[in-house]
Amino acid sequence: MRFDKSQDGGPRDGRGRDSYHHGNLREALIAAALSLIAERGPAGFAFAELARAAGVSPAAPYRHFADRNALLAEVARRGYEKFTEALERAWNGGRPDPLRALEACGRAYLAFARADPAAYAVMFESGLSVEDDTELRLASERAFAVLRGAADAVCVTLPGNRPPGLMVALHIWAMAHGIASLFVERGEQTRRRLPMSPEDLLEAGVLIYLQSLGLGTQAHSDKA
Repeated sequence: MRFDKSQDGGPRDGRGRDSYHHGNLREALIAAALSLIAERGPAGFAFAELARAAGVSPAAPYRHFADRNALLAEVARRGYEKFTEALERAWNGGRPDPLRALEACGRAYLAFARADPAAYAVMFESGLSVEDDTELRLASERAFAVLRGAADAVCVTLPGNRPPGLMVALHIWAMAHGIASLFVERGEQTRRRLPMSPEDLLEAGVLIYLQSLGLGTQAHSDKA
């Protein structure tokens, strides 16, 4: 279908109807941004290039986003929402037990980075400050809250002096993020070859870490 530019910058089809009515322009800009990010990374395009990729005038994106950072913040916010949903499904209320459910969260973390690398890159590599956007900050906090809750549930099972759940959650987040960034997010062609899958690497790392806190050996022997 042939598209012509309307006076407000949105494409029109051959019959003159605005093809970006009812907010479709906003969605088209986000889709174009994700495509450019997947190809070039979060810093690899200008706002004018985004407009060209979406097939609209250079002024059209400003109807929905104050600037490039505002658009990236929206991409990141949506990414965090999907990320939270994936973590919640994996946690599954701590079933069948908190340790295995926590491991499932780790696998879900890697799966998200693999399935949606563009959103993942904006969330963690674009340099956006979550403190500058309330909705983005709340979305990121909801995602972390799932891991924090999982860590708290695991720590309850620890004997003796229990480590702070926040510390455990941050350690596991850092471990999952490091493995995702090094071995998952950038794809098979660019990542370093491993003698094991990233999922197995993460599971082993989490197990060693939890064993150092006094948990893990018995739970995994029960799985055998």
